[in-house]
Amino acid sequence: MHLDVVSCLSPVSAKGDVPFVASRPEDLCYSFTLPAAPRSPGVARATTRTVLRAHRLDDVAEPVVQVVSELTTCAYRLSLTKEMYVSLRYRDAALRVTVYDGHPRHTHARLGALCVLNRRATLRLLDEVVRACRGDWGIGGAREPGGGTRMWAVLPRAGAVGYLGGGEV
Repeated sequence: MHLDVVSCLSPVSAKGDVPFVASRPEDLCYSFTLPAAPRSPGVARATTRTVLRAHRLDDVAEPVVQVVSELTTCAYRLSLTKEMYVSLRYRDAALRVTVYDGHPRHTHARLGALCVLNRRATLRLLDEVVRACRGDWGIGGAREPGGGTRMWAVLPRAGAVGYLGGGEV
């Protein structure tokens, strides 16, 4: 495979007068790991705002950042491990936010149902935001080898743009 040296310049060696070109929304595909700590939802919010701006999705920042905040806060409060994993994607005209934490699935059915009920109660605000954006969300077991819990939300861009009374895309 041949790589053109000019197209692979590092930020240090790139020309300073080249304007920043925002990426397309369809190229939004980011994942990051955070400590399961009180400061992490703030870091996740700031990271999400930066990513959305870089992909020309500022118009949906408010509901997406709120969703990221709610999911990461829930993960840090309920996880039994030291880390959480956040995934941000834009596919099929919708933003997809997924947060994994290390809280294991309960083997006892009643304990599992109570745990999911507790998470759903914790995520009441998330439910309101997602419904206002005409989206969907859920909680389930992580598909990762280590197990854990997966929480996700899908916000259609058209609904998210209208979240604060803005227009449709």
